[in-house]
Amino acid sequence: MKRKEILQGIILTMQRELPFPVLNRDLELPVNSGQMITVAGVRRCGKSSMLKIVANRLIASGVEPEKILWVNFDDERLYGMTTGELDEVIQAYREMFPEMDLSRVYMFFDEIQTIERWELFVMRLYKSYCKNIYITGSNAEMLSSQIASALRGWPIEFEVFPLSFNEYLRFKGVKASRFDEQGRAQLVTTCREYLHSSAFPEIVLMNEESLKIRKVQGYFNTMLFRDLIEHYKLSNPDTVRYFLKRLMLNITKPTSINTIFNDLKSQGRRVDKNRLYELADMACEIFMFYRVNRWSASLIKETTRQPKYYFTDNGMRNALILPQSNDDGKLLENAVFLHLRRHCDPMRKISYFSEGYECDFVVQREEQIEVLIQVCWTLCDTETRNREFRGLATVSKVTGCRKCIVVTFDEEEELEYDGLTVKVVPVWKWLLENPLN
Repeated sequence: MKRKEILQGIILTMQRELPFPVLNRDLELPVNSGQMITVAGVRRCGKSSMLKIVANRLIASGVEPEKILWVNFDDERLYGMTTGELDEVIQAYREMFPEMDLSRVYMFFDEIQTIERWELFVMRLYKSYCKNIYITGSNAEMLSSQIASALRGWPIEFEVFPLSFNEYLRFKGVKASRFDEQGRAQLVTTCREYLHSSAFPEIVLMNEESLKIRKVQGYFNTMLFRDLIEHYKLSNPDTVRYFLKRLMLNITKPTSINTIFNDLKSQGRRVDKNRLYELADMACEIFMFYRVNRWSASLIKETTRQPKYYFTDNGMRNALILPQSNDDGKLLENAVFLHLRRHCDPMRKISYFSEGYECDFVVQREEQIEVLIQVCWTLCDTETRNREFRGLATVSKVTGCRKCIVVTFDEEEELEYDGLTVKVVPVWKWLLENPLN
């Protein structure tokens, strides 16, 4: 079958499925903005569903299905497609609907980053034919300065994550607004489940636990082989897998790539240390990990000290490595980071503080430190309690920030410590709020 016929089949199939059976997410993409919309995030986090929600809204507003041009470039039938062949997408659509004015068409290009130099095709479409273009991709290059430059600053960029706790409750059919005794108990139970389970939308909707584990392991293998090894032309997948699992084990802690390099050498594995630093960058580029630098008033010191890494999904991590004794605290902090990252715009950055005393998260907007956050499973132990509060007090004096929060699993109070008002909040409640308000 010719590629043009394949494209026509893909377009027609998607039109026939409208409206799509999808659940709404908290983030809403703009409709009829006249702007190019790019949506990036880790594989299987729901980027395609975000576009399907837009398509559903268009259909509900009276737009005919024939005006929806949807192509998923991750379709194996399109494997090997090149930039020069992208014109066949428009040719295929025009042969199907020769009377249709392209300026009235809504174009959805899913996982288009699989085609090299795709931005040239999209920019030509945007300038000459159509202003309603939606693009998804599983690579951070979709949000990079290079792409923004290639597209001349036209795109409005959105980053999508696996489900937030609020979305997780919606997918599970649990009301997020019930704070009475029974409702609170259900929220606490569901939050414990959320911290230990996968938040990938498809996984959440599955019922059998063993199948969930196998499915999420399959997600990881696809990211490993397609998004890393194949995309970046890496060799020795066993070493790459080992390195990623070492990063997973060490989430929430400063990570020394040099230490992992020495461990690999002691095992007799041949690896270039600089290549490991590059591999950490690549893992962040596909949204598998997120790097958090140590806070410093000096930008040079900030970027040369050991960073922390946070992982994209607690449930995937649990399905890939053996459980550790301190995993509850790590999973809690990882969930807190993801919630912060979800609400941080490009003008904000998240750091950690470590100068004798520690603070898990320092949230900064330009030069202004907005909030200091500690994460601790419980404050019942006096020594732990004092350590967390001393960390906040120390960082507050250094940065001048007086908004201090401790996120625990299920404790809540407000207290004075060393002249500071510290708010202790349970994670099941904090995850339902905008953490930066």
